Amino acid sequence: MDNKQTHSFQAEVKQLLHLVTHSLYSNKEIFLRELISNASDACDKLRFEALDNSALYEDAPNLEVRILIDKAARTLTIRDNGIGMNAQEAIDHLGTIAKSGTKEFMGRLSGDQQKDAQLIGQFGVGFYSGYIVADRITVESRRAGDSAAQGVRWTSEGTGDFEVEAIDKPARGTDVVLHLREGEDEFLSAWKLRSIIGKYSDHISLPILMQKEEWDAEKQEQVVKDEWETVNKAAALWTRSKSDITQEQYEEFYKQISFDSQAPLAYTHNRVEGRSEYTQLLYVPAKAPYDLWNRDKRGGLKLYVKRIFIMDDAEALLPSYLRFVKGVVDSADLPLNVSREILQESRDVKAIREGCTKRVLSMLEDLANNEDAAKREQYAAFWTEFGSVLKEGVGEDFANRERLAKLLRFASTQADDGAQTVGLVDYVARMKEGQQAIYVITADTLAAAKNSPQLEIFKKKGIEVLLLTDRVDEWLLSHLHEFDGKPVQSVAKGAVDLGALQDEEEKKKAEEAAETFKPLLERIKASLKDKAGDVRVTTRLVDSPACLVSEEGDVSGHLARLLKQAGQEAPVIKPTLEINPEHALLKKLDTSEHFDDLAHIIFDQALLAEGGHLDDPAAYVRRVNELLMAR
Repeated sequence: MDNKQTHSFQAEVKQLLHLVTHSLYSNKEIFLRELISNASDACDKLRFEALDNSALYEDAPNLEVRILIDKAARTLTIRDNGIGMNAQEAIDHLGTIAKSGTKEFMGRLSGDQQKDAQLIGQFGVGFYSGYIVADRITVESRRAGDSAAQGVRWTSEGTGDFEVEAIDKPARGTDVVLHLREGEDEFLSAWKLRSIIGKYSDHISLPILMQKEEWDAEKQEQVVKDEWETVNKAAALWTRSKSDITQEQYEEFYKQISFDSQAPLAYTHNRVEGRSEYTQLLYVPAKAPYDLWNRDKRGGLKLYVKRIFIMDDAEALLPSYLRFVKGVVDSADLPLNVSREILQESRDVKAIREGCTKRVLSMLEDLANNEDAAKREQYAAFWTEFGSVLKEGVGEDFANRERLAKLLRFASTQADDGAQTVGLVDYVARMKEGQQAIYVITADTLAAAKNSPQLEIFKKKGIEVLLLTDRVDEWLLSHLHEFDGKPVQSVAKGAVDLGALQDEEEKKKAEEAAETFKPLLERIKASLKDKAGDVRVTTRLVDSPACLVSEEGDVSGHLARLLKQAGQEAPVIKPTLEINPEHALLKKLDTSEHFDDLAHIIFDQALLAEGGHLDDPAAYVRRVNELLMAR
């Protein structure tokens, strides 16, 4: 490499630097959290690579982070003896953002400076937070294993360019030197820096060292001594006794590992002994992350083995329906060279996965079933954020299906505001005498579900129906066939059968209507032969002339629409048209000279009422207009 080269920042980095230097001032101290976190990660990476090559430790096996203050030069340096960078890595890592999240990062900015600042680490761009307090940053680094002559110096004022040059650097690792802006002298105060470290980085398992200071009575100022001391507890938080950890410390550790600006909704910290020994510290966030539904996003926990960092996003430690859970697992049994492939096969990992799953479900059950109203409100908030994801577990986790079913919450015809607060346990407890099934309906929206013609008889008789409007609900129903011995029955499938809830007179009247209207049914069926699979009289309708239903075992109209929206093919199944023989429109149909047009209009209106889309809207409009003109 030539001794000095000038490079331009990636376009997205320029945007980011402009944002950092002009906007994010409300919570300046987060820069130190981010840079210490990066230094800790660099040490973790060295420790991991050294599992296969211990020579990388060179002559400095003790990993650490040092904070240096130079008041005369007005610089603050964060130094680590971790993995370090070579010249190309410095160009790649500090001049570009490799991950494709930068544009999304920009789009996520809310205008709330404190919340915006918290996003920096979430998108892997924590290094640039140094420009909140510095008008120039110098990075000096050498990769572990390289010679002293292969060091690199990276320098930039955070505008359009950065310079890279070769230097001699005897010690491996990285120095990040912040040349502080005017007015940022508070970050030259050792007391200030110690308080920030205590707030954000106390849990870092590496020692964070600062030089001691003592009061010089003659100079009337603090004087730095050539003596270093550890300013954090230097013990991984999860390895400490629960009684020694405050709630604030738990919450700050969560924010550190999750890059979340809010405190977690709940957490659990346990040491598990038995066939597998491990420590778990698991958190349920208060809010869903922006990428919860991103299939390319890796989820999972941080995995340590005997306190040695192994990997982020260890997906095998939790089922995918709990991918929102954050935390740490530290195993005493797994090998240090464990890989993602080995994790999938390991018996010890399966035991950890089962243990972590049960612990998370216990946390959620405590919130959902707690006598404390505030706890139940917390669960309601959790359900709003993560309920759709938790539903996936009913089909994925047979062993915990019953526990998961009790945690489900749905909107209901008995909840005026449509709030998703009805659990299956409560539904079964208030079922009407003689009711044999749990009734549900799926729809695209809550309004469509609540106003569906298929609910009319249920509303008339005061029978509660659960309203399912999440995209995952059709899939859920394919796995949730019963609860507490009661079958789960869709009101939009099959002929309605209310059993003991329908009196003998109603049944007799329905049978007579079916016989009386048999000729009319045949005529309608012939007219709609290309649309309807069958036409029959129903008792489920009160105010509407007709509705569409699917037969048991067939794909529902709602599911067919979802499949189509997802670009998948759905089986072509003609729905059944059920008619209300008491409705004036059906009575008029039998003698109408526009029989075919009116039959098609009735079918199309039934399709629209359930949220469907007309294949030929123009034909529908033409038929309606012709009937209006004929009046």
